[in-house]
Amino acid sequence: MEPTDDDRRVPARYEPGEGCLTTAVRLPIRIVVLVLVMPVRLVWDALTALGRAVHRTALRPLGHGLTWVWRTLVVIPVAWVWRTLVVIPVAWTWRTLVVIPVAWAWRTLVVAPLGWLWRYVLAPVGRGIAWLMRGLGVALLWLGKALLVWPWVALWRYVLAPVGRGIGVVLAWLVRYLVVAPARWLYAEVLTPVGRGIAWVARGLGVVVVTLVRWIVVVPLVALWRSVLRPVGRALVAVVTVVGREVGAAFGHCWRVAGIISRAVGRFLGTVLRWVFVEPVRWVYRTVLTPLGHGIRNGIWRPVRQALRTARETVRQTRQELRRALFGAPGKP
Repeated sequence: MEPTDDDRRVPARYEPGEGCLTTAVRLPIRIVVLVLVMPVRLVWDALTALGRAVHRTALRPLGHGLTWVWRTLVVIPVAWVWRTLVVIPVAWTWRTLVVIPVAWAWRTLVVAPLGWLWRYVLAPVGRGIAWLMRGLGVALLWLGKALLVWPWVALWRYVLAPVGRGIGVVLAWLVRYLVVAPARWLYAEVLTPVGRGIAWVARGLGVVVVTLVRWIVVVPLVALWRSVLRPVGRALVAVVTVVGREVGAAFGHCWRVAGIISRAVGRFLGTVLRWVFVEPVRWVYRTVLTPLGHGIRNGIWRPVRQALRTARETVRQTRQELRRALFGAPGKP
């Protein structure tokens, strides 16, 4: 596994002028984190390499083989049987024995009689009924207007509306001089002076309360915040920030160091496995199995294929000679 840019990158140098707290916290944290991270990184790299090897050498070829077997032995035969022996015969039988007779019977026994009945009986009767109902509706509408609407319209226009307008004028005059004018005088001469006095008293009380709250509550709290809480909070934030930054940097640094160690161990084990297992197998394949396979191919398989091809050609020529002797030469097209 090739090292990435993050693994190659050297941790950034710290800026000069750091305090003694940072220097005292950094080394113990890095030692503890390296002890905790190193086994995890070794196990992680080993599992990753094992998973890739299993996927490349076993799972992928097995999946391709199972897919080919399933398609060749199941999908293609079932599709051929379904198309050839099920779908086409059933569709032809259904169309011939059911669909065509039912369609003919439906057109002849249902659609044609219903069309004739609608065209020559129901449509004329319906048009006559509609004409009668339209005339009856017009007559009833005119009669309803004459008996119900027009008398009420005349009553409203010539009696109720003038009476209502007169009553409205009288009520408006009474409300203006009996309600609005006294209420306006009461607001201007009584309620406004009283409200101004109450507002002046409330303003004075508000100033007194605000002053008391300021000197009793706000000023001591501000002094406590400026003199005690803010310095203590800044100190705590500085300590937490330094510890958190050093822990994060230690984790990143130790993870990269563990990766370098893990890759070194992996390269060593890979070299050992290569010279113990892979190179002997490769030498046996190249020195023994390849010449043996070439000898089998050139000495056995090719002569057998040539003999089979010659026998097939001989059988074909013999069949043509027998057909020509029995039935004569084929005529020209």
